[in-house]
Amino acid sequence: MIKEITKKITLNDGREITVTTGKLAKQAHGSVEIRMGKTHMLATVVSSKEARDGVDFLPLTVDYREKFAADGRFPGGFLKREARPTDQEILVMRLVDRILRPMFPGDYHAEVQIMISLNSHDPEVCPDSLAALAASTAIAISNIPFNGPISEVRVIRLNGEFIVNPSPEQMEEADIDLMVGASADSVAMVEGEMNEVSEAEMIEAIKVAHEAIKIQCAMQVELASEISSSTPKREYCHETHDEELKERIKKETYNKVYAVAAEGNVKDERSTKFKAVKEEWINSLTEEEIEHYDSNLIEVYYHDVEKEAVRNLVLNEGKRLDGRKTTEIRPIWCEVDYLSSPHGSAVFTRGETQSLTTATLGTLQDVNRLDGVTFQGHEKFYLHYNFPPFSTGEARMLRGTSRREIGHGNLAQRALKKMIPSDNPYTVRIVSDILESNGSSSMATVCAGTLALMDAGVKIDKPVSGIAMGLISDEKDPNNYAVLSDILGDEDHLGDMDFKVTGTSDGITACQMDIKVQGLSYDILEQALNQARDGRLHILKKITDVMDSPRTELKPQTPKIIILEVPKSTIGGIIGPGGKVIQELQAKTETTISIEEIDEKGRVEILGTNQEGIDAAVSKIKSIAFVPEEGKTYKGKVKSIMPYGAFVGIAPNADGLLHVSEISWERVENVEDVLKEGQEIEVKLISIDPKSGKLKLSRKILLPKPEKK
Repeated sequence: MIKEITKKITLNDGREITVTTGKLAKQAHGSVEIRMGKTHMLATVVSSKEARDGVDFLPLTVDYREKFAADGRFPGGFLKREARPTDQEILVMRLVDRILRPMFPGDYHAEVQIMISLNSHDPEVCPDSLAALAASTAIAISNIPFNGPISEVRVIRLNGEFIVNPSPEQMEEADIDLMVGASADSVAMVEGEMNEVSEAEMIEAIKVAHEAIKIQCAMQVELASEISSSTPKREYCHETHDEELKERIKKETYNKVYAVAAEGNVKDERSTKFKAVKEEWINSLTEEEIEHYDSNLIEVYYHDVEKEAVRNLVLNEGKRLDGRKTTEIRPIWCEVDYLSSPHGSAVFTRGETQSLTTATLGTLQDVNRLDGVTFQGHEKFYLHYNFPPFSTGEARMLRGTSRREIGHGNLAQRALKKMIPSDNPYTVRIVSDILESNGSSSMATVCAGTLALMDAGVKIDKPVSGIAMGLISDEKDPNNYAVLSDILGDEDHLGDMDFKVTGTSDGITACQMDIKVQGLSYDILEQALNQARDGRLHILKKITDVMDSPRTELKPQTPKIIILEVPKSTIGGIIGPGGKVIQELQAKTETTISIEEIDEKGRVEILGTNQEGIDAAVSKIKSIAFVPEEGKTYKGKVKSIMPYGAFVGIAPNADGLLHVSEISWERVENVEDVLKEGQEIEVKLISIDPKSGKLKLSRKILLPKPEKK
């Protein structure tokens, strides 16, 4: 029997989100349908009854897929089946994962799989703003242990007004675009892009989003209360502990670990000394104790000691692992024009984090084409981020581009893209290779990307820098906390917050925040943003000391671009049958030529490094695209002479008849007495035959008319 339960959420503008359960996917431990307009989304959750042996973490999988049938389309490519997820789908998976993962109990290690599918798409609804609501509701109505509910909404500012879960059309004109994830009590995740807004404006947008999330969380609680299977939550025991061992390790190693943390060593030296303390303690054990104690628990408890010592060092002394103060930025050095062949290149190094970044300029043929369910189009500016294992001194399996690389690259791209002028003629690709990593490699990518763009001569509006902020807080005393500028990898791992902020000297352009603790106050958030601004400006000064504006002249290896506007009717002639004309022209002139139709006209881009080849391509295209205009004067060349006049070429592929009566005001008995083949003359196009297209020219109309005797 079907027992369907439905709840509705009404947004401020009257639009409704409908949440339904009890009808589909009833063998899942929790399943819900979300509808908004024509959009339909199904979310399911299943969790194993027990944890696998040796697993001491939460094996959470979030999978989000957009069905092509949702938009009435077929999958592209040879295989007519949905294949690997697109970058957009992966970004949605990350958004949902980042808000859900901290909400599970820390000792819950059973595998959890959340699957979300978009089954019907409404062009006026952004599905990514509904995905976390769907996932959290599915968990809330199940018996899976969960410290939620949570939800996510998108909030934009359009013409000074905040809109929750806007349409894609509204997003295009917005100056703030944020995805915010939160529980009813506190904000836990923020990601988005902005048009150089202030810290106060960003906090205001977060508050608007949080109010909407509180309503969505209340709905989930109400829905779960009507489903008997949602309570009680399942009992589990995924960890066994030895309190005597835990206390002994802390008592006998804490002071030594604290002393190592206070030395201010670099990453490798610090790691070696921490490991030595642990090995020394293990070697002090008797054989009976080694057999008695669980080696896995030794690792867990020693890690806890490291975490506590590092956090206490910050809270007690205001001192960090590498010896810096809480507001201090690591040493920075950077260079531009580091590589000889790329169009633009830069190295940015901050502490033990380093990015080698290149900028490449191209034509319309080089755009990043996007063919998803919810968006089809292209990007003229895009950024790729690579994180090889050697950057952290590791050797691990190479498995293609990871979700992390896609997420970090997307953040850096959003940070920079609003600084690319709308009239920039080039397609621009940025590639960041992380050569060293010890915290905030995505922000190093933003800084190196700024320098590479300026080195390539891209006329960016303003330089952009980025910084990652952290937080160490006392669980017992909410007033005892420290906000950290430019965090290390260990501070990210052992801390309570990772808050990345990018911007210019005038405001924020992008951000990404993940909170690992509940109850972050807006006062702490405001302090973090203001402290981030100071750090951002410090880093920006280091960048502009090396290069403060884009190159005025392109490098010799950088292609120059010429843009021509041609009549729509001539596009076919330029391309030729099967692309023959344009391909031959590109080969002959050593240029790259691309054409697109815009507003009933053709836009031709010619890209090349050889000016002679560019000029030849321009001349040829102009000749093919020539459209004679009645009443216009042309400089032509006499092609042939006939008894009744002369044929004059006014363009390579356009000849007109200059009748003998139109050569001169005086009577011309013999055309050859006035004109010679090859002679250049000025003529006026006086008419075009509407049927044949033949051109009628006049020379005499341009000559002074003699006075009558």
